[in-house]
Amino acid sequence: MQGIVAVLMLIPVTLPVPVLRELVHERFQVSEFLTSLFMSINMVGAVLAAPLMGTLADRWGQRKRMVLWALALDAFCFFAMTAEIPFSAFMSLRFIEGAAHITALSMLLSLASTSVRASHRGRAMGWVGAGLLFGVAIGAPIGGAVGALQPVRTLWLGGFIVLIAAALSVKVLRDGDMDDREPWTFSRLLVAFRAHRRLAIPLLFAFADRFTVGFYTTTFSLYVSRIHGADPPQIGLLISAFMLPFALLSYPFGLLSERTSRVGLLGVGSILYGIGTATLVLWPAAWLPFVMASIGIAAAVMFVPTMLLVTEYAPDDLRSTALSAFNAAGSLGFIVGPLVGGAISVWFGSDGHWEEGYGMAFAVAGGSELILVAIALPLLYRMR
Repeated sequence: MQGIVAVLMLIPVTLPVPVLRELVHERFQVSEFLTSLFMSINMVGAVLAAPLMGTLADRWGQRKRMVLWALALDAFCFFAMTAEIPFSAFMSLRFIEGAAHITALSMLLSLASTSVRASHRGRAMGWVGAGLLFGVAIGAPIGGAVGALQPVRTLWLGGFIVLIAAALSVKVLRDGDMDDREPWTFSRLLVAFRAHRRLAIPLLFAFADRFTVGFYTTTFSLYVSRIHGADPPQIGLLISAFMLPFALLSYPFGLLSERTSRVGLLGVGSILYGIGTATLVLWPAAWLPFVMASIGIAAAVMFVPTMLLVTEYAPDDLRSTALSAFNAAGSLGFIVGPLVGGAISVWFGSDGHWEEGYGMAFAVAGGSELILVAIALPLLYRMR
């Protein structure tokens, strides 16, 4: 049931993606760079909120209650963004929405990691991870269909879905026993990072992975609409072609990560994912669904092992904080990804060579993943 909550939490994330141009660019008459900022400003809120909420959770222990309050605030922000408000107010609400969303998500991951014994943590995290990705996958085509005529409907729908997630969370989420945990401070967290230096590696991959996903949720949408003339429903289907294999295979690879090298899975998946991303714009439009599906499979190979390395390397009494740091690193990547994608595509394509601009953007995205593999994995093997 935690997986169902995860699905509902993540559907709203990609609901606006297929209508991004209409919802932001045309509605507020802003540039493509500011349009890309819509998919980054919520992650700024997430980066600031995640470590603070992780700290509060490890001190207080009431993670379920934090999920419920965060989801209520998230829904309010979605509804408020539908109003006729200035662009600055719209983006401020988006900032708060990101903080609320990451709080609920971090607490859900923490509850999932402590709800089973350590030997079954791979399947538990794989199930929740699959739910997260499945929500992202189906959000895009739903958003394309619902927002085809009125883009703002995606925000209304997002708010209602978050409320359903909150109602279900009341029934299915349970706080684990944390009475024996030690009180801790930021200084203890820094000591834990020094004592467990390997923990930095999955956090770096969290950043790089979400950095590239930021290109798919923003730059890719603008790319296929401008270069290939794709409409919102078509954009939604292309994104789901990437996300559905990603979601459906996360649980099997979570099981596999219990039996084989998590570091090996991370390396293989990251290499394939990086190559696919770097070469994305070289493929003709007819091949894009198959290419996106292949990239999604590669992403599934590395996703759950990365999360599991965080839970493996972190001390038990700091697991909520470690997972919050994981989400904060990913959110930071999601902040930078759309901005870098928008900046590169505009810089190289603003003189009319948009295909060249988008190609350079995805080359940077895929190349960053490959560079990280080449640098970080040898370090991780030496730290073992």
